[in-house]
Amino acid sequence: MKLRIVAVAGAVVAAGVIGLEASAAGNPYQRGPDPTVAVLEAARGPFAVNQTAARPSGGFGGGTITYPTDMSQGRFGAIAVAPGFTEGESAIAWFGPRVASHGFVVITIKTNGIFDSPDARGAQLLAALDYLTKSSPVRDRIDATRLGVMGHSMGGGGALHAAAQRPSLRAAVPLTGWSRNKNWSSVRVPTMVIGAENDGVAPPSAHSEPFYQSLGGEKAYLEMNDANHFVTNSATPTVGKFTVSWLKRFIDDDTRYEPFLCPPPQPSRVISEYRDTCPHV
Repeated sequence: MKLRIVAVAGAVVAAGVIGLEASAAGNPYQRGPDPTVAVLEAARGPFAVNQTAARPSGGFGGGTITYPTDMSQGRFGAIAVAPGFTEGESAIAWFGPRVASHGFVVITIKTNGIFDSPDARGAQLLAALDYLTKSSPVRDRIDATRLGVMGHSMGGGGALHAAAQRPSLRAAVPLTGWSRNKNWSSVRVPTMVIGAENDGVAPPSAHSEPFYQSLGGEKAYLEMNDANHFVTNSATPTVGKFTVSWLKRFIDDDTRYEPFLCPPPQPSRVISEYRDTCPHV
């Protein structure tokens, strides 16, 4: 078991650290109530959601769109999520309701082929975002200037490829990512790399850590303690909390989520290591 932290440690804050009125005044994309640890770790966030099928477009293999039903607070940012090598959409399906219920439109995709390379998966993530914003039945709910990508394993490598190809993206989250490319110095998209200490498929020392070290912009590295390659394939409170916080902070510019990321959290029974380019503001 490895317990190490890189940066100044600090406690995660509870609700109301940044006042709602002050936050709203500085955050035109703020959506939802002030965040708390309990809400971020829960199975669902504050927004009710619905789902609709995404048709295959040629650019990607179809999938599922999950979206908030209430548009009274304005349009939402959008995220595309890709599975890994030989995986189906079910491997990353839980991110749809989990992330969307915090105020995003999320498309979890099927890839064109289960053996597709990371760069092919990156192209499919971008195709899925283009479908969401241009022709999907929920396009009117989306702010096309606030987009992000996520993916597991080779899908995580795909998220890095997508960020390299489209620097206008607002956030990327590779989940125990795998790629032969270890140099992502051209990527300036804010990226949270999630690794797993006991990953035998994509060992952090050969994948997640070099990814993080090479990235050129805002970045964080979260390593799950005593976890394997598939730790992100099922609902996990810690993964959910940090993923949502990163997406809210950088896709929505919502500084209410900054205290959950910076100062970084203490190591714990679930976190073996955390690094961050604090401060973000």
